[in-house]
Amino acid sequence: QLQLVESGGALVQPGGSLRLSCAASGFTLDYYAIGWFRQAPGKEREGVSCIRSSGGSTNYADSVTGRFTISRDNAKNTVYLQMNSLKPEDTAVYYCAARGNYICSGYVEEYDYWGQGTQVTVSS
Repeated sequence: QLQLVESGGALVQPGGSLRLSCAASGFTLDYYAIGWFRQAPGKEREGVSCIRSSGGSTNYADSVTGRFTISRDNAKNTVYLQMNSLKPEDTAVYYCAARGNYICSGYVEEYDYWGQGTQVTVSS
């Protein structure tokens, strides 16, 4: 069974940090571009970051550039999203997704597999 599982979401104060993990089972992530998306209540799902299958190229939304870092460990079949200097507007359910193409995309419909999401809440 092909599956992505996110973890690491939590309640954190503004200015804090979290590291989200996206672990794959049933398939290897080596040949997939992996994207992180988020969806806040009442809003559409939006792209946050993406990393190519090789890990050599990464993309970030303007709103998280300089604060978030995406990385991958293909040996562990896992992708990470390090989130620093968190803001209340970062509050959302965060999803990881795998695209059967080594190139990143910011479009939800271009991803083949999705995790169930992990809640990140930034609040004092």
